[in-house]
Amino acid sequence: MESRDKVIQLAEPILAEQGLELVDVELRREGRGFMLRVLADREGGVDLESLSRLSRELSVLFDVEEPVAGPYTLEVSSPGIDRPLRKPDHFVRHLGKKVRVRSHVPLNGQRNFSGTLATVTAGGVTLRSESGAETYIEFSNLEKANYEHEYSPADFAKRSLPR
Repeated sequence: MESRDKVIQLAEPILAEQGLELVDVELRREGRGFMLRVLADREGGVDLESLSRLSRELSVLFDVEEPVAGPYTLEVSSPGIDRPLRKPDHFVRHLGKKVRVRSHVPLNGQRNFSGTLATVTAGGVTLRSESGAETYIEFSNLEKANYEHEYSPADFAKRSLPR
């Protein structure tokens, strides 16, 4: 079993116990070891205390189960504003919103797509570009997908410049 899959298998029950959702697991080589990033969320957002508690529990569990061979740094955080979309449920929650998707295999010579998430089916998603063109991408062909927050003038008005 791949390290990432082992982390998911071990982490999901712990997150569920704490009322959290596992959004994604990222594992990448950094220096002489790995960076293991666990992204967690809940309806209404997740607070620092919940993330700290989760980090402690996962750290103890991973020390025993050793899902990653060799040295690694564990980071537990929220998915942020441009959250990754990994599961079909994630896409359903973002219907009608702007997303950015990268496919494994090019479609019409293109791997990167951006547009409004028009439909989600059992097999994949349809994106509608600004020109109105639609592209269907199967879940099996999704390499990476993220929600893209569209900032409004009100978002910028909330941030005042220092005087």
